[in-house]
Amino acid sequence: MAGKRDKPEEIVLKLRQVEVLQGQGSSIADAVRQIGVTQQTYYRWRKEYGGMSRDQLKRLKQLEAENARLRRAVSDLTLDKMILTEAARGNY
Repeated sequence: MAGKRDKPEEIVLKLRQVEVLQGQGSSIADAVRQIGVTQQTYYRWRKEYGGMSRDQLKRLKQLEAENARLRRAVSDLTLDKMILTEAARGNY
């Protein structure tokens, strides 16, 4: 059974909560348990989103969307070029 997926904004907030709990003397295991995730999930999130602010997160999402759009454009143009090359050879 799949659990719910947290949004990146929620993930950043949960990472901050763990930092606060650690600052209060709680162990990582206890802090992670209090936010309701596994240690593996915590470390994966920390690797991906650690140290990010909300503004940086928004910018990252914008860049990822732009990157996906540009990749689609390049693949479409490459396909068009391949079709035109084949047509120019007379292999249609």
